[in-house]
Formats: sequence, C-alpha cells, structure tokens
Amino acid sequence: MTEPLEVATTAVTGPRTFPFSAPVGLAIDPVFAELRENEPVSRIRLPHGGDAWLLTRYADNRALLTDRRFSRAAAAGPAVPRLTVEPAGGSALSMMDGAGHARLRRLVAPAFSVRRIERLRPRIDRLTDDLLTAMLETGPPAELLEAFALPLPITVIWELLGVPQGNRDHFTGLASRLLSSTAYTRDQVQDAVDELSDYLADVIAERRADPGDDLLSELVHARDVDDRLSELELVTLCGTLLGAGYENVANAIANFTVLLTEDPSLMARLRAQPELVPNAVEEMLRYAMSGLGVSAPRVATEDVEIAGVLIRRGEAVFASLPSANHDPNAFADPDRIDFDRRATGHLAFGHGAHLCLGAVLARVELRVALAAVVSRIPGLRLAVPLDEVPWKLGLTVRGPRALPVTW
Repeated sequence: MTEPLEVATTAVTGPRTFPFSAPVGLAIDPVFAELRENEPVSRIRLPHGGDAWLLTRYADNRALLTDRRFSRAAAAGPAVPRLTVEPAGGSALSMMDGAGHARLRRLVAPAFSVRRIERLRPRIDRLTDDLLTAMLETGPPAELLEAFALPLPITVIWELLGVPQGNRDHFTGLASRLLSSTAYTRDQVQDAVDELSDYLADVIAERRADPGDDLLSELVHARDVDDRLSELELVTLCGTLLGAGYENVANAIANFTVLLTEDPSLMARLRAQPELVPNAVEEMLRYAMSGLGVSAPRVATEDVEIAGVLIRRGEAVFASLPSANHDPNAFADPDRIDFDRRATGHLAFGHGAHLCLGAVLARVELRVALAAVVSRIPGLRLAVPLDEVPWKLGLTVRGPRALPVTW
C-alpha cells in the first residue's frame, strides 16, 4: 500500500487581527514586511467570518491569482471569512470561476478595450479641463474630492454605461455602504443594496423601452435577445461596474495628490518632465497602500502547499497585492517612489483571469488627471496639515474622506 504523501509545514503563529492598523495614510503597514520575511503564509482573523490564510510575497501572490485550485465562486456566502459586512453573492462577476466568469467578462470586455477607451479620451480631456477650470475659478481653497476627483470618474462611468446622472452625493453615500467593513450595520448595507437594485431595475427598464449607444443597452440586448445572462446577473453587473468604475479612480487621484504634496520635488519633476506621467501613474499605483491590504478571498478546492505551509481543502486564502508590490525581491528599494522605475508587473490591478476589467480606463483617467493637475495648478498644496486630513474608516477602501487643497 502506498504511503500517503507527507507535506512539510512550517510553524505558524496564532491568527493576527486584520486589518493590522487603521487605514490612515498611504505607507504600507510594517507588519506586511515582517510577514514577508518571517511568515509569508500566515493566519489572519477577519472582521467577519473567522480566520483565513494571508500571502504576502510577490511570487506567491502572483501564482495564487492564476491557480485554478483556488476558487472565487466557493468564497461566496456567509460562512467564508471576509472584510465586508454583507457576504458576496454568487452572481457577482468577481465571485465567479471558469465558464461563468468568462461568459460575463466577454459581454463587457469590448466596452473597456484599448480602442474603445481611446475613443473616450477626448471626452475625458474635456471633462477634466472643465472641472479644473471650475475649481480654479471658485477657489482657492477647494475640496479636491468634491470638485474633481469624484465627478471625473463618476461622470465617465455613467456616460459609458448610459446611466442618467443623478444626485451624486446620494449615489456615493449608498455605494459606500456596500464597501462597509465595520462602518455600517448589515441592515444599513442591505437597505443600500435594495435601493440601488431598485434604481438599476428602473434604469434597465428605461433602456429596454428606449435603447441607446451605451454599454447598458448592449447588456440588456444580451439579456433579452441572446439570453446570455440572467436578470440578477444583469443588475449585479451594472451595480459592480458603477461602483468599481469610480471609487478606485477617485481614491487614486486623491492619494496621488497626497503623495505629490508630501514631496514637492516629485511634483516639480513631473512639471519639468511631463513625459514621465505614465510612469508616475504606475509607480504611485504600485507604491500607495490600496484598500486594507487584501483582495477578495479564494477557497482551496484541494490541499495545496505554499511556501512550506499546507492549505487544506475548504480553507480561505487572501492575496495581499500591496504587500506583493512592496516585495524587495520584485522591486528594488520598494518603499521609495521612483518615477524612473519601470514598475511593470505590479499587481495593483490584480493578475490573471480576474485582472481588473477597467484597468485601461483607469489608466487613461489617471494619466489625464495627473497631467492636468500638475500643469494647471503649479502651486498645489494641502490646505491643512496632513495629520488633519480625514481618512475613510470602516470601509474596504483607503483614501481621504475629504482633501482640502489650495494653491
């Protein structure tokens, strides 16, 4: 009889409470470096659902994101460790595997192709110019999120989807509840889900009656004519695209501004060498701590050994993309912002089948926004000391809640 395979394991400490610290500022928590060095596969205790594994090294994270032995779909439901108050539903694109995930992704991928997004660039240019002109005429001082960082990506994604522009403050308030980790109760989150779902159902009904040249009309056609997705998938997908289409870009614009005003030499360098803007965007995406430090959970579908640690079938695993982006084995001197660095290969947008669908759009928006801010507001600085900037707390995202600036 063949002896069972023995898998070597390393000793691990008890689970650390995650997040390791409050999401204030953009410097990566030193605990990630400690874990990369001494315990690259470690146990963490999430705010909801219990304990899971955390990977902190670049190579392990990159491998995890393409390893089919780890399932997103199996991570749907209330029993899986998670950051969010409300458990992820199986109809969300981010929580699908294999053929189901590929089916929905094929429906929306053409709208986010390089060619399609380049056709949007003139509109992004005009919108950026208009928003900055209005901000400059009104201020100083100004609140950068309200005047620029939020309305730019929200307007772009609303127009791309074909969603009527409504009350931005009300929409972002509802959307922020869906990102709640500890800021809102489950009832408050569910109320927001219900209200947004009803709103999207009404917009979908309008597109059925009067289709246009927009992504939502294409998705309604795919639902009604081609039967390529369910009604629940249609509503969920639209909600995901709306929320993801603005939140990360708005945070990045604000976070980039914080980094540049903390070190005015970086701002001066971009003003003198605007051709560095694309590199600067990639480098600041790599450097800035994004979110709370973990991606969506994956569940092992069989026993798997990573870095000498046995992860058993049914156990949840989290990738840490910020930690991977600060791994000195992948990026030399990773805790320094270097606009000359070729930061290709960073994992800010993920990797593999679940690579962020909106990465091309986000890059264009960030390059346009950064170039315009640097060239049009040479004296840009924070209007309050950095330690007085309020940060988003209790959510799964990281960034200033408000960013007062002057010039």
